[in-house]
Amino acid sequence: MRNIKYIAVHCTAGSQKTTIESLKLEFKRKGWKYPGYHYVIGPDGTITQLLDESLVSNGVKGYNSVSINVAYIGGIDSKGKAVDNRTEAQKASLLSLLRHLYKKYPDAVIQGHRDFSPDTDGNGKVDTWERIKECPCFDAKVEYQDLQP
Repeated sequence: MRNIKYIAVHCTAGSQKTTIESLKLEFKRKGWKYPGYHYVIGPDGTITQLLDESLVSNGVKGYNSVSINVAYIGGIDSKGKAVDNRTEAQKASLLSLLRHLYKKYPDAVIQGHRDFSPDTDGNGKVDTWERIKECPCFDAKVEYQDLQP
C-alpha cells in the first residue's frame, strides 16, 4: 500500500476535444510506463480511471510515489494560453472525485500541480512568478480547502 501524501489536481493542457485515447497515446509517445494521471475528467463530467491507485503515475516529478494524480481535459484556450475552462460538469465531477479520494486518504493534501513549484523567496507560499507550471489553471488549494480540515 502506498503512503499517499498528496492528491494532485491537473489539467491536460490541451483542447477540451482531446480524447482519452489520444491522452494514452501521448503518454506512450513520451515513453512512460504508466500514464500521467490516475483519473481524467472529460468535458461531459465522465470520470475515467487510467491507472489503479496502487500504481505510480507520472503526474508530478519527484512526488509521484506519494500522489494520486487527477486531471480535467482542457486548461488552455485556442491560442495556447492557460485558462480555467472547466465545464460545470467537470467542476461537479472533480469535486465528487476529490471528496471520495480524500475520504480514502484523509491525511493527503489536495493541491494543484503548480503548488509543487519551489517557494524561492521563502515567504511560505508559491507566488505566481515562482510557478513552474500554471496547471491546473485555477487555485485548487483555495477551491478545495473546505474538503480538508
